[in-house]
Amino acid sequence: MGKIVVPFGSQHVALPEPVSFLFETQNEIITKVETHIGYVHRGIEKAAVTKFEYNQLPYLTARVCGLCSITHAGAVVHGLEKLMGIEVNKRIDYLRMLVVELDRIHSHMLANGHVAEVVGYENLFMQTFRAREDVMDILERITGNRVQYDYQVIGGVSRDIDTETVEFAKKKLKKLKDNVLKVMEFHDSDYTFGLKTKGVGTISKEMAAKYNVAGPIARASGLETDARAEFDYLPFEEIGYKMQLRTEGDVWARNMVRFDEVLNSIEMCENILDNLPEGEHKVKVKGRPNGETVVRVEAPRGECFYYLKGSNKKLMDRVRIRVPTYANIPILKELFLGAKYSDAQAIVLSFDPCMSCTAR
Repeated sequence: MGKIVVPFGSQHVALPEPVSFLFETQNEIITKVETHIGYVHRGIEKAAVTKFEYNQLPYLTARVCGLCSITHAGAVVHGLEKLMGIEVNKRIDYLRMLVVELDRIHSHMLANGHVAEVVGYENLFMQTFRAREDVMDILERITGNRVQYDYQVIGGVSRDIDTETVEFAKKKLKKLKDNVLKVMEFHDSDYTFGLKTKGVGTISKEMAAKYNVAGPIARASGLETDARAEFDYLPFEEIGYKMQLRTEGDVWARNMVRFDEVLNSIEMCENILDNLPEGEHKVKVKGRPNGETVVRVEAPRGECFYYLKGSNKKLMDRVRIRVPTYANIPILKELFLGAKYSDAQAIVLSFDPCMSCTAR
């Protein structure tokens, strides 16, 4: 059979994100790939230095992404506090870690559910999303919103949590853990699911290092990288953080690493709720950001980079953002070459790409 050109996106039933892959195939094997991103550039970086004052940046950057809004707001808050010389107490640190890890749980569950859906497991997709509802309930109770969270602010968090909320969250986390273990067991043991995900889209540890792959994609290939371990922006080790690694590097391993991280995040959240320090949920803030700084935090998809520069004015001089999906696109393109077109959906969904972050 001759060459056939197959467009995958910019809108696709498996990938409702404005990214386009143009595959050239021969006998169902992908022989050439063109990648086009940037369909929905929203000018957030420009708005951050022209329209929004520094104390409004947590609100603005939370809109970079609907899935990891807490992480983006947290990154800019850490940077602004460094430039303003603000030190927060341990209760604030713990509350921030709580919502960041809850954010990671719901994002990972969404990603794994989508992979199950595109390899033909509609029921597994529904089970995964149903289990995810418990963490959405906790986030809604703590932050007041179900999807778009404006929780991290300069000097602290927008609201404290009471003992009833602590007990509510602990019950939900226990139920969530039980359901995650059931879904994870299916991923681990089902023969047919393994046929569709094991050995598919494999990234070796050497490839991951060469392409500077980020997040669960890197850790599923055995590459030890995680901003939570490499940068001390929050005391994750105090609450039981453990880096999760797999070595297979395929679609299956990427899903399993996310499940491993969900279980570790549940453990961290439980430790926070059992050992929440006393103190105010917000400290006094004064002054304006002055100087420049870099902040690196671990978003659900990998390292998120923020560069901030201020000169003691209401408007910042520069706000630069780099997100993990952008870092992972080059190796994703490389993986497609030589792969079956029928595996393309599972490969791309196992990367959990987010064009909202990338084309911010």
